[in-house]
Amino acid sequence: MPSLAWGRSYPSRPVRIIVGFAAGGPNDILARLIGQWLSQRLGEPFIIENRPGAGSNLATEAVVHAPADGHTLLLVGSPNAINATLYDKLNFNFMRDIAPVASLIRGALVMLVHPSVPAKTLPEFIAYAKANPGTLSYGSGGIGGITHLTPELFKQEAGLDILHVPYRGVAPALTDLLGGRVQLVFANPAPSIGYIKAGKLRGLAITTAARSEALPDIPAIGEFVPGYEASSIFGLGAPKNTPAEIVDSLNKEVNAALIDPAFKTQLAKLDGTLLGGTPAGFGKLLTEETEKWARVIRTANIKPE
Repeated sequence: MPSLAWGRSYPSRPVRIIVGFAAGGPNDILARLIGQWLSQRLGEPFIIENRPGAGSNLATEAVVHAPADGHTLLLVGSPNAINATLYDKLNFNFMRDIAPVASLIRGALVMLVHPSVPAKTLPEFIAYAKANPGTLSYGSGGIGGITHLTPELFKQEAGLDILHVPYRGVAPALTDLLGGRVQLVFANPAPSIGYIKAGKLRGLAITTAARSEALPDIPAIGEFVPGYEASSIFGLGAPKNTPAEIVDSLNKEVNAALIDPAFKTQLAKLDGTLLGGTPAGFGKLLTEETEKWARVIRTANIKPE
């Protein structure tokens, strides 16, 4: 029986997980955590290979052209869903050329404002921004990234006019927010909590549909802007035509990791909501994310740097 043969023979050598970003960031950390788990469960090393560049397109293209035998995987994320529309000419079609394997986590961003902004709540901020169109500015980690598109979606759904100031990374954007040179940044909760507790920045809202466990007192944007939801999603993908037996084997192991107490404790450092589910379910999520960000990009006429 083919499935039994696959079960015994995969993996037959080390597996590469290609990450489209530099070492040390959330993409890399997550890949190393799941790679370590898969190594222990499947008996071959799962090696993380960082290929930063072109908003993760270089990494995606490398996996698209790899043999469809399960020995080259891609850490999939929101940039893949975004880039499908952001870039006019790619040498691949992500939804066609990458098979969804397993979803891992969904990460929230927190909406941070400088204390000089006279708004203590999200409704107050919306009212203030509407009363002062074009006078507020928000910093992001770069054009077309999740910290750019998430506030753009907020602007579009709340009907606001706020200027975008792109930086080369979220850290310099936060530095300018702390200095009052921009008034708003959407950032990961982990590096933001200290600033919020110290009163240096004000956390007004969370971007996911549910509140963040790390910041339970901060409401979700969707509580005031109906239907709003934005987040970073992460999972694993493989070249198209990778045998279903291999995809299912990897999916099973990822889902096992997501209910393992020790693994969940490690993931908690990334402040993400655990996902899991079937390959088809992950494919549906990626389709929905691609369509959502396509609307934002087209409405705002966003072009890559």
